[in-house]
Amino acid sequence: MFSILKQYQRRRLRRSLATPVRLVSLTLLVYMVGASAAADDRNPLANDPKAAKAGEYEFRINCALCHGLGAHGGGRGPDLTQVQKKHADSDAEMFQVISNGISGTAMPANGTNGQGVGMTDEEIWQIIAYIRSVEVKAPARSIGNAAHGKELFYGDANCSLCHMVEGKGGRLGPELTAVGGSRTREAIIDSVRNPSRRLAWGLTEATKEFPQEYETITVVTADGKEIKGVALNEDNFTVQMMDRDEQIHLLEKDKLRSFQKSRESMMPKYDADLLSDKDLNDILAYLISLGAK
Repeated sequence: MFSILKQYQRRRLRRSLATPVRLVSLTLLVYMVGASAAADDRNPLANDPKAAKAGEYEFRINCALCHGLGAHGGGRGPDLTQVQKKHADSDAEMFQVISNGISGTAMPANGTNGQGVGMTDEEIWQIIAYIRSVEVKAPARSIGNAAHGKELFYGDANCSLCHMVEGKGGRLGPELTAVGGSRTREAIIDSVRNPSRRLAWGLTEATKEFPQEYETITVVTADGKEIKGVALNEDNFTVQMMDRDEQIHLLEKDKLRSFQKSRESMMPKYDADLLSDKDLNDILAYLISLGAK
Protein backbone atom coordinates (compact mmCIF):
# COMPACT_ATOMS: atom_id res chain seq x y z
CA MET A 1 0.00 0.00 0.00
CA PHE A 2 2.83 2.37 0.96
CA SER A 3 4.61 1.62 -2.36
CA ILE A 4 1.47 2.45 -4.38
CA LEU A 5 1.06 5.75 -2.49
CA LYS A 6 4.67 6.74 -3.22
CA GLN A 7 4.18 6.04 -6.96
CA TYR A 8 1.07 8.23 -6.97
CA GLN A 9 2.94 11.09 -5.27
CA ARG A 10 5.79 10.86 -7.79
CA ARG A 11 3.34 11.06 -10.71
CA ARG A 12 1.72 14.19 -9.17
CA LEU A 13 5.16 15.74 -8.71
CA ARG A 14 6.12 15.03 -12.33
CA ARG A 15 2.86 16.62 -13.57
CA SER A 16 3.39 19.74 -11.45
CA LEU A 17 6.94 20.14 -12.74
CA ALA A 18 5.91 19.55 -16.37
CA THR A 19 3.12 22.16 -16.35
CA PRO A 20 5.35 25.27 -16.26
CA VAL A 21 7.67 23.64 -18.82
CA ARG A 22 4.73 23.26 -21.23
CA LEU A 23 3.69 26.87 -20.60
CA VAL A 24 7.20 28.11 -21.26
CA SER A 25 7.38 26.03 -24.45
CA LEU A 26 4.06 27.43 -25.65
CA THR A 27 5.22 30.96 -24.91
CA LEU A 28 8.43 30.37 -26.85
CA LEU A 29 6.45 28.94 -29.79
CA VAL A 30 4.18 31.98 -29.94
CA TYR A 31 7.22 34.26 -29.76
CA MET A 32 9.00 32.36 -32.53
CA VAL A 33 5.95 32.46 -34.83
CA GLY A 34 5.62 36.19 -34.23
CA ALA A 35 9.32 36.73 -34.86
CA SER A 36 9.12 34.68 -38.07
CA ALA A 37 6.16 36.73 -39.34
CA ALA A 38 8.04 39.94 -38.56
CA ALA A 39 11.14 38.65 -40.35
CA ASP A 40 9.07 37.98 -43.46
CA ASP A 41 8.56 41.74 -43.89
CA ARG A 42 12.03 41.72 -45.39
CA ASN A 43 13.58 39.13 -47.65
CA PRO A 44 15.66 36.74 -45.51
CA LEU A 45 17.89 36.28 -48.58
CA ALA A 46 18.39 40.00 -49.22
CA ASN A 47 21.85 41.01 -50.53
CA ASP A 48 22.83 37.36 -50.99
CA PRO A 49 24.59 37.05 -54.40
CA LYS A 50 24.07 33.28 -54.51
CA ALA A 51 20.36 33.68 -53.81
CA ALA A 52 20.09 36.36 -56.52
CA LYS A 53 21.82 34.06 -59.02
CA ALA A 54 19.41 31.23 -58.17
CA GLY A 55 16.56 33.73 -58.45
CA GLU A 56 17.64 34.66 -61.97
CA TYR A 57 17.26 31.01 -62.99
CA GLU A 58 13.79 30.81 -61.39
CA PHE A 59 12.82 34.11 -63.00
CA ARG A 60 13.67 32.82 -66.47
CA ILE A 61 11.49 29.75 -65.96
CA ASN A 62 8.51 31.38 -64.28
CA CYS A 63 8.50 35.11 -65.05
CA ALA A 64 10.41 35.97 -68.23
CA LEU A 65 7.51 35.03 -70.55
CA CYS A 66 5.74 38.25 -69.51
CA HIS A 67 8.46 40.36 -67.88
CA GLY A 68 11.24 39.67 -70.36
CA LEU A 69 14.78 38.41 -69.87
CA GLY A 70 16.63 40.61 -67.43
CA ALA A 71 13.28 41.76 -65.94
CA HIS A 72 13.23 44.73 -68.33
CA GLY A 73 9.61 44.07 -69.25
CA GLY A 74 7.87 42.40 -72.14
CA GLY A 75 4.71 42.77 -74.14
CA ARG A 76 2.56 41.65 -71.22
CA GLY A 77 4.47 42.54 -68.06
CA PRO A 78 6.05 45.71 -66.67
CA ASP A 79 9.72 46.55 -66.32
CA LEU A 80 10.70 45.27 -62.86
CA THR A 81 14.09 46.98 -62.86
CA GLN A 82 12.39 50.27 -61.92
CA VAL A 83 12.52 50.99 -58.21
CA GLN A 84 8.95 52.33 -58.13
CA LYS A 85 6.50 49.48 -58.68
CA LYS A 86 2.75 49.93 -58.88
CA HIS A 87 1.64 46.93 -56.85
CA ALA A 88 4.54 46.31 -54.49
CA ASP A 89 7.08 48.43 -52.65
CA SER A 90 8.37 46.20 -49.86
CA ASP A 91 9.78 42.69 -50.17
CA ALA A 92 6.77 41.34 -48.28
CA GLU A 93 4.34 42.96 -50.73
CA MET A 94 6.30 41.56 -53.67
CA PHE A 95 6.19 38.12 -52.06
CA GLN A 96 2.38 38.35 -51.82
CA VAL A 97 2.06 39.48 -55.45
CA ILE A 98 4.16 36.57 -56.72
CA SER A 99 2.38 34.08 -54.46
CA ASN A 100 -1.23 35.19 -54.97
CA GLY A 101 -1.19 37.11 -58.26
CA ILE A 102 -3.11 40.35 -58.85
CA SER A 103 -6.85 40.01 -59.29
CA GLY A 104 -8.21 41.56 -62.48
CA THR A 105 -4.82 41.58 -64.22
CA ALA A 106 -2.76 39.12 -66.23
CA MET A 107 -0.53 38.46 -63.20
CA PRO A 108 -1.36 34.88 -62.12
CA ALA A 109 -0.88 33.21 -58.77
CA ASN A 110 2.22 31.07 -58.27
CA GLY A 111 2.02 27.82 -60.21
CA THR A 112 -1.14 28.67 -62.19
CA ASN A 113 0.26 30.23 -65.37
CA GLY A 114 1.52 27.12 -67.14
CA GLN A 115 5.13 28.23 -66.72
CA GLY A 116 7.32 26.17 -64.41
CA VAL A 117 5.86 23.89 -61.77
CA GLY A 118 5.12 26.27 -58.92
CA MET A 119 7.74 27.73 -56.60
CA THR A 120 8.57 27.19 -52.96
CA ASP A 121 8.73 30.15 -50.55
CA GLU A 122 12.53 30.04 -50.72
CA GLU A 123 12.48 30.22 -54.53
CA ILE A 124 10.13 33.22 -54.42
CA TRP A 125 12.50 34.98 -52.02
CA GLN A 126 15.35 34.15 -54.43
CA ILE A 127 13.43 35.81 -57.28
CA ILE A 128 12.89 38.90 -55.13
CA ALA A 129 16.62 38.96 -54.34
CA TYR A 130 17.31 38.82 -58.08
CA ILE A 131 14.84 41.62 -58.88
CA ARG A 132 16.38 43.83 -56.21
CA SER A 133 19.84 43.12 -57.63
CA VAL A 134 18.89 44.41 -61.11
CA GLU A 135 16.92 47.47 -60.02
CA VAL A 136 18.05 50.76 -61.52
CA LYS A 137 18.40 53.19 -58.63
CA ALA A 138 18.26 56.39 -60.68
CA PRO A 139 14.71 57.52 -61.57
CA ALA A 140 13.78 57.27 -65.22
CA ARG A 141 13.83 60.59 -67.10
CA SER A 142 10.39 61.65 -68.27
CA ILE A 143 10.09 61.80 -72.06
CA GLY A 144 7.21 63.68 -73.61
CA ASN A 145 4.54 66.19 -72.65
CA ALA A 146 1.74 64.42 -70.78
CA ALA A 147 -0.70 67.35 -71.05
CA HIS A 148 -0.29 67.48 -74.84
CA GLY A 149 -0.49 63.68 -74.97
CA LYS A 150 -3.90 63.79 -73.28
CA GLU A 151 -5.12 66.30 -75.86
CA LEU A 152 -3.92 64.03 -78.66
CA PHE A 153 -5.46 60.92 -77.08
CA TYR A 154 -8.92 62.47 -77.02
CA GLY A 155 -8.36 64.59 -80.10
CA ASP A 156 -6.40 64.38 -83.35
CA ALA A 157 -4.81 60.97 -82.69
CA ASN A 158 -8.30 59.42 -82.32
CA CYS A 159 -7.13 56.96 -79.64
CA SER A 160 -10.30 57.42 -77.57
CA LEU A 161 -12.51 56.27 -80.46
CA CYS A 162 -11.53 52.69 -79.62
CA HIS A 163 -9.78 52.87 -76.24
CA MET A 164 -11.10 53.88 -72.84
CA VAL A 165 -9.17 55.67 -70.10
CA GLU A 166 -10.65 56.26 -66.65
CA GLY A 167 -14.14 55.45 -67.90
CA LYS A 168 -14.03 57.73 -70.95
CA GLY A 169 -13.62 56.54 -74.53
CA GLY A 170 -14.42 53.58 -76.77
CA ARG A 171 -14.70 49.89 -75.98
CA LEU A 172 -13.52 48.20 -79.17
CA GLY A 173 -9.89 48.09 -78.04
CA PRO A 174 -8.25 47.32 -74.69
CA GLU A 175 -8.82 49.62 -71.72
CA LEU A 176 -5.65 51.68 -71.24
CA THR A 177 -5.91 53.33 -67.82
CA ALA A 178 -3.24 51.11 -66.27
CA VAL A 179 -1.22 50.23 -69.39
CA GLY A 180 1.54 52.71 -68.53
CA GLY A 181 2.24 50.83 -65.32
CA SER A 182 1.81 47.30 -66.63
CA ARG A 183 3.71 47.41 -69.93
CA THR A 184 7.04 48.81 -70.97
CA ARG A 185 7.37 51.93 -73.05
CA GLU A 186 8.91 49.91 -75.87
CA ALA A 187 6.02 47.42 -75.84
CA ILE A 188 3.43 50.21 -76.10
CA ILE A 189 5.31 51.82 -78.99
CA ASP A 190 5.42 48.46 -80.77
CA SER A 191 1.67 48.03 -80.25
CA VAL A 192 1.05 51.41 -81.90
CA ARG A 193 3.48 51.01 -84.78
CA ASN A 194 2.86 47.27 -85.34
CA PRO A 195 -0.50 46.39 -83.74
CA SER A 196 -0.71 42.93 -85.30
CA ARG A 197 2.69 41.77 -84.06
CA ARG A 198 1.40 40.89 -80.59
CA LEU A 199 -2.33 41.02 -79.97
CA ALA A 200 -3.44 42.39 -76.62
CA TRP A 201 -5.24 40.31 -74.02
CA GLY A 202 -8.92 40.91 -73.37
CA LEU A 203 -11.29 39.52 -70.76
CA THR A 204 -9.80 37.52 -67.89
CA GLU A 205 -11.54 34.44 -66.54
CA ALA A 206 -10.64 32.23 -63.61
CA THR A 207 -11.26 29.10 -65.69
CA LYS A 208 -8.77 30.08 -68.40
CA GLU A 209 -5.02 29.84 -68.18
CA PHE A 210 -4.66 33.00 -70.28
CA PRO A 211 -7.22 35.69 -71.18
CA GLN A 212 -8.85 35.86 -74.62
CA GLU A 213 -6.75 37.74 -77.17
CA TYR A 214 -8.13 40.57 -79.30
CA GLU A 215 -8.33 38.46 -82.44
CA THR A 216 -10.21 39.81 -85.44
CA ILE A 217 -13.19 37.68 -86.41
CA THR A 218 -15.28 37.85 -89.59
CA VAL A 219 -18.53 35.88 -89.72
CA VAL A 220 -21.39 35.51 -92.17
CA THR A 221 -24.72 34.79 -90.53
CA ALA A 222 -27.43 32.44 -91.83
CA ASP A 223 -29.20 35.35 -93.55
CA GLY A 224 -26.00 36.46 -95.33
CA LYS A 225 -25.01 39.36 -93.09
CA GLU A 226 -21.26 39.90 -92.62
CA ILE A 227 -20.03 41.00 -89.20
CA LYS A 228 -16.43 41.93 -88.49
CA GLY A 229 -15.08 42.70 -85.06
CA VAL A 230 -12.91 41.53 -82.17
CA ALA A 231 -13.30 38.36 -80.16
CA LEU A 232 -14.33 38.96 -76.57
CA ASN A 233 -14.89 35.33 -75.62
CA GLU A 234 -15.13 31.99 -77.34
CA ASP A 235 -15.70 28.31 -76.69
CA ASN A 236 -16.25 25.28 -78.94
CA PHE A 237 -19.87 26.16 -79.64
CA THR A 238 -20.27 29.95 -79.43
CA VAL A 239 -18.39 33.17 -80.00
CA GLN A 240 -18.91 36.55 -78.37
CA MET A 241 -17.67 39.47 -80.44
CA MET A 242 -17.89 43.26 -80.68
CA ASP A 243 -18.26 44.93 -84.07
CA ARG A 244 -16.95 48.33 -85.20
CA ASP A 245 -20.06 50.04 -83.84
CA GLU A 246 -19.43 48.46 -80.42
CA GLN A 247 -22.45 46.20 -80.74
CA ILE A 248 -21.95 42.87 -78.98
CA HIS A 249 -23.02 39.65 -80.72
CA LEU A 250 -23.31 36.19 -79.19
CA LEU A 251 -23.38 33.69 -82.06
CA GLU A 252 -23.75 29.93 -82.32
CA LYS A 253 -21.02 28.63 -84.60
CA ASP A 254 -23.03 25.84 -86.18
CA LYS A 255 -25.59 28.39 -87.44
CA LEU A 256 -23.05 30.55 -89.26
CA ARG A 257 -22.35 30.31 -92.98
CA SER A 258 -18.70 31.12 -92.35
CA PHE A 259 -16.41 31.83 -89.44
CA GLN A 260 -12.88 33.19 -89.95
CA LYS A 261 -10.23 34.28 -87.49
CA SER A 262 -7.39 36.63 -88.28
CA ARG A 263 -4.42 37.87 -86.32
CA GLU A 264 -4.55 41.10 -88.31
CA SER A 265 -5.50 43.67 -85.70
CA MET A 266 -8.53 45.92 -86.13
CA MET A 267 -6.24 48.76 -85.10
CA PRO A 268 -4.51 50.51 -88.04
CA LYS A 269 -0.74 50.91 -88.14
CA TYR A 270 0.26 54.33 -86.85
CA ASP A 271 3.48 54.93 -88.76
CA ALA A 272 5.55 58.11 -88.39
CA ASP A 273 3.64 59.83 -91.21
CA LEU A 274 0.35 59.29 -89.39
CA LEU A 275 1.67 59.90 -85.86
CA SER A 276 5.07 61.52 -85.37
CA ASP A 277 7.57 60.23 -82.83
CA LYS A 278 7.17 63.44 -80.82
CA ASP A 279 3.38 63.11 -80.62
CA LEU A 280 3.66 59.42 -79.78
CA ASN A 281 6.09 60.25 -76.95
CA ASP A 282 3.57 62.77 -75.60
CA ILE A 283 0.79 60.16 -75.64
CA LEU A 284 3.11 57.71 -73.89
CA ALA A 285 3.93 60.32 -71.24
CA TYR A 286 0.20 60.71 -70.60
CA LEU A 287 -0.41 56.96 -70.31
CA ILE A 288 2.67 56.45 -68.11
CA SER A 289 1.50 59.25 -65.81
CA LEU A 290 -1.80 57.40 -65.37
CA GLY A 291 -0.09 54.06 -64.80
CA ALA A 292 2.05 55.55 -62.02
CA LYS A 293 -1.00 56.60 -59.97
